[in-house]
Amino acid sequence: MQQLSRSQARRVALAAQGFTDPRPTGRVDRRHLRRVLDRMGVVQIDSVNVLVRSQELPLFARLGPHPRSLIPDATAAGELFEYWVHEACHVPAVHHPLWRWRMAQTHRWRDVARIEEHRPGFVTDVLRRIEREGAVTSSDLEQRVGKKGTWWDWDDGKVALEYLFWTGRLAATRRAGDFARVYDLVERVLPSEVLALPTPPERDARKELLLLAARHHGVGTLDDLADYHRQKLTPARPLVDELVEEGRLVEVQVEGWSKPAYLHPDVAIPRRVRARALLSPFDPVVWYRERALRLFGFHYRIEIYTPQPKRQYGYYVLPFLLGEHLVARVDLKADRGHRTLLVQGAFAELGVPVGEVAEALAAELALMVAWLDLDEVTVADRGDLAAPLRDALAHYARR
Repeated sequence: MQQLSRSQARRVALAAQGFTDPRPTGRVDRRHLRRVLDRMGVVQIDSVNVLVRSQELPLFARLGPHPRSLIPDATAAGELFEYWVHEACHVPAVHHPLWRWRMAQTHRWRDVARIEEHRPGFVTDVLRRIEREGAVTSSDLEQRVGKKGTWWDWDDGKVALEYLFWTGRLAATRRAGDFARVYDLVERVLPSEVLALPTPPERDARKELLLLAARHHGVGTLDDLADYHRQKLTPARPLVDELVEEGRLVEVQVEGWSKPAYLHPDVAIPRRVRARALLSPFDPVVWYRERALRLFGFHYRIEIYTPQPKRQYGYYVLPFLLGEHLVARVDLKADRGHRTLLVQGAFAELGVPVGEVAEALAAELALMVAWLDLDEVTVADRGDLAAPLRDALAHYARR
C-alpha cells in the first residue's frame, strides 16, 4: 500500500483545493470562478456578515481581490444553483442530476406532516401561487401570530417553501439587499438544458459524489469523503470499496492517521505549496474539524455561538494559511461605518516564525481592505501576534 507523509497529504489536499494555482494578475471574471468551482465543487453559504458573507471568502482566498458579483451573476446566468449539499451551498448547475435522488426521497419533517393534517392542500396552494404570480420570499407568505421563537421556529409558509425547495420543485436565488432566499419554479431558474440532463440511479449518483469528493480533497478517509456532500457512512462504504476495485480511487496510508485513506489517481504530489490565504470557517480545507486536526494539527472551533466571556480566540476567527501550514488565527470584523477592517485578535500557532507570519498576514489584510472598499486596518491588543502584525502593517504602508 502506498504511504504518504503528513506533509505530502497536506500538499495533495491544498493542491486539490486550488492553492497551487497562481492568483490572477489581471481582470478576474467568470472563467476564474469556474476554475475555483472545478477545484472546490461547492461553496458553502452562511448568512453571518460580520466581515463578509462566508461564501465570498473562498473566492478571495484563491483569487485575491475580485468582483463581488461573481457568484450572483453566475447564478443569474444559470451556471450555479443552491441546494442542501454540505449544508446550504452554491453548486455547479451541471451537478443538478446528482441530487435528484435526494429530491425524490420521502421527506419526514414533522412540520410538513402537521401542515398536511391541519391545512390539507396548503403546500400545493403555495406552489400554485408561485406558478401564477412568480417568485416569492418567505415574508410574502408570513403566517405567524405572535412573537417569533427560536431561529428554526418557522411559520407554515416558510416550511412549505423549504419543503418544495428540498424536493426540487422550487429553486432559490438570493435577494441582494437582505440575502433572503427568493423561491421560484425550478424551470424558471435553471436552464432547460440542465433540467434535460439524464437522471442517474441513486447508487450511481452517490458513487459519483464520492469520486468528486476525492478529487476535491485530493486524499481523505471514508469519513472525509462522505462528509464532503453529507452522505451517510453505511451506503458510502461499499461504494468506496468499488471505486478502489475499479482503480478510480487508490487506498493509501497517511502518516499518523488511524484509518485508511483514499487518493484520487489523477492528483499529483506537489513539491511545495506557496499559499497565503485567510480561510472562511466554512472553507472545505477546515470545515471538517477532525480532518483539519489530522492534516494540520490545528484544533479549530468557531465561537460565534459561544458566550463572549468563554471565547478563547474571538467571534469570527479565520485560520491563516501560509505555505502548507495553518499558522495563525485572526478575529476579523468589517466596521463599515468607519470604513475600517478591525483585527480584534491575532494569535500565532505554536512554533511558527512570528515575524514572517506577521508580514505575510499584513500583505493579505492590505489586499482584503481594498477588496472590501475600506480605508484602513486597525489591530487590537488581543493575541501574541497583535503587536508584530501592527508593526508589519505600518511597514507595509510605508512601502
